[in-house]
Amino acid sequence: MHASYSLAQLTALSFSPPELIDLAARTGYDQAGMRLLPVTPGAVAYSLMDDKPMLRETLARMNDTGVRVFDLELIRLDAQFDVQRYLPFFEVGAQLGAKAVLVAGDDPEQGRMIEHYAQLCDAMQPFGLTADLEFMPWTAVNDLTSALHIVEQADRANAGILVDALHFDRSASRFEDLQRIPAQWLHYVQICDGPALRPATHEGLIHAARCERLLPGEGDIDLARIWRSLPAEVPVSVEIPHDIRVAQVGVEAWARQALAAAKAIIEPL
Repeated sequence: MHASYSLAQLTALSFSPPELIDLAARTGYDQAGMRLLPVTPGAVAYSLMDDKPMLRETLARMNDTGVRVFDLELIRLDAQFDVQRYLPFFEVGAQLGAKAVLVAGDDPEQGRMIEHYAQLCDAMQPFGLTADLEFMPWTAVNDLTSALHIVEQADRANAGILVDALHFDRSASRFEDLQRIPAQWLHYVQICDGPALRPATHEGLIHAARCERLLPGEGDIDLARIWRSLPAEVPVSVEIPHDIRVAQVGVEAWARQALAAAKAIIEPL
């Protein structure tokens, strides 16, 4: 049995949730991920909490196509974090049948971030959602070691770590640490590729992550070794934005190429 594949919102950011469901169905994905909250103020996001007609249309497309929603984006743990603000987000997540929520850690005070992360896990549990902490080299959770510590200290049943292949490589996280992640903390992983030359600044890392990812097999990240270190059937989010190439070939063709490239890496293992 092979892993299931989810079309990440960032791979087709211009597609609204109902459009993303249809795109996933046409291009062979089992699931899709949706960005309901912006990554930065004013950035693209689709607030199904406030757009009930779009929520109804999304649910209808899911029913028609059989494509499920797997993960939702994103919640940031900063110094001003207030879990009560996110209750409508959790409620919509439950309506969509989502399983996981991407969580980013931005609080430089680690003790406070651990406390807030535990609060988040507790608040999400009744909605059937996991809180998947993604380590990124420009955030306060800048590598896998940091993520392991936070999740271990929070000690919640629905806590998890999200491994993104690009961030794993760019953060110089260790393969030995991948094997330290308990299987119950790995609810899904993200695949893409990147060149051997890493950006030297946080700005460069952010731009590459959001605008210039490579298809699996095109770059120099040791994806085969990463996947050999993970549970065989962990769900895979195909997150491969590339502004220039998507403009050249179109979103649908790019989504098809991305899925084919991901399978070429994962399924022979």
